Amino acid sequence: MATATGGRIRIVIIPGSVRDGNFTDKAVALVADEISRYGDVELEVIDMQMLELPLPGREGDLATLKHFRDTVSSATGVIFATPEYHGSFSALTKLAIENLGFPSVLAGKPVALLGVAAGAIGAIKSLEQLRGVCSHVGAIVLPAPVSVAGVQRVFDEQGHCTDEMIDKRIRHVATNLIDYINDHICPGIGLEEIVRTSDH
Repeated sequence: MATATGGRIRIVIIPGSVRDGNFTDKAVALVADEISRYGDVELEVIDMQMLELPLPGREGDLATLKHFRDTVSSATGVIFATPEYHGSFSALTKLAIENLGFPSVLAGKPVALLGVAAGAIGAIKSLEQLRGVCSHVGAIVLPAPVSVAGVQRVFDEQGHCTDEMIDKRIRHVATNLIDYINDHICPGIGLEEIVRTSDH
């Protein structure tokens, strides 16, 4: 269940790439910057490289797994950001979902999707597949996922987005999720008055 602990909305972003200088992280940085403009929204970006999740069927560090699941479970909403690899979302994104338990802690939780790709059609294929997987485990996948095409031409070497319209679209991932939470998870209630826990 979605949560807002201590009267604050909590959003967790799960990036799907650990490659140095990857474009997924650059897009995530824009989303994070947009979220930072909301004073009452807490954000955590998962460091997938440091997390070292186990492969399916292998035993991992129980404390690490518990922390990962607890972090996602306590979030009010989740954002998945993935590159498109070979017509699908990244294996790292799938690994994250596989390690969120059975039943998944994503169940009943609003999820927004962001995809980046080098090709002209963007990450449409990967986002369609990711939507299906997230829906299958019970997440509430929001409409209007954001796909960024030709991503290598969208960001400069410093990570700045060079296209104003694409910048706005990427940032909309954040506002779309926060608007949904305010309208449907806690409608008509000020953030300071919200107290939801997974025990309710």
